[in-house]
Amino acid sequence: MELQQWTDRGYELIMVFGPKILAAIIIWIVGSWVIKLLLKGVRKTMERGRYDLSLKKFLLNLINWILKVVLVVVVLNTVGIGGASFAAILAAAGLAVGLALQGSLANFAGGVLLMIFKPIKVGDYIEAQGQAGSVKEIQIFTTKLTSSDNKEIIIPNGKLSNDNIVNYSAMELRRVDMVFGVGYDSDIKKVRDLLLTGLTSHPLVLKEPAPLVRLAKLNDSSLDFNVRPWVKNANYWAVYYDILESTKQALDAAGIDIPYPHQVEIHKEG
Repeated sequence: MELQQWTDRGYELIMVFGPKILAAIIIWIVGSWVIKLLLKGVRKTMERGRYDLSLKKFLLNLINWILKVVLVVVVLNTVGIGGASFAAILAAAGLAVGLALQGSLANFAGGVLLMIFKPIKVGDYIEAQGQAGSVKEIQIFTTKLTSSDNKEIIIPNGKLSNDNIVNYSAMELRRVDMVFGVGYDSDIKKVRDLLLTGLTSHPLVLKEPAPLVRLAKLNDSSLDFNVRPWVKNANYWAVYYDILESTKQALDAAGIDIPYPHQVEIHKEG
């Protein structure tokens, strides 16, 4: 008798909830497909409109999340969790979800601020949160960087928007800061002219602003010269390495001493 009751009860549940669950599954499958089509259409529209790459990726990510939330609500309504029941569930879980998503909401707000004020964009080389790399993607909650040694770095948008950011790609021109030390017996004018000639003869060093060479410090064992050429941002590292190598060769050829630490051993007999 009990088995028959359980069977009848199971049959009633299947007849009541079976069609709803089946409809919910169909809605989820069709809805996911529709979302993909909509995102594809939005992406094409943005490409025709020549949207900024950072903004395009951020908006696509945001629209994707919004559509999925709407789809989940529709599916729940189809199953029967809707109206007052759905509101009751949200009210009961609201506090816990709010506490759990504090960091995520801060990261979302940070992402919005990054899109509004645009301190960085995709392709920029930045330094933030103790990390450095090229901006690969600005998502809703995080920003992805690619380091110079091809590692992926993920930084929460909340921290990124509320901390210092050094953007090395923001300006068209950049100054290369270098220091060269020579021996105290060196001719200051000769060293300065040699260093300046090395800068002015390099094809990637700009004439304006003019490169600077100055004696900057009387160090313990060397005369330190500040070398400051200006270059286009894209040429920074090429000029840095070229000047470093050519200056060493030029100083050697001119017989100008480059000090380095010496170690003296004293042997005491007895």
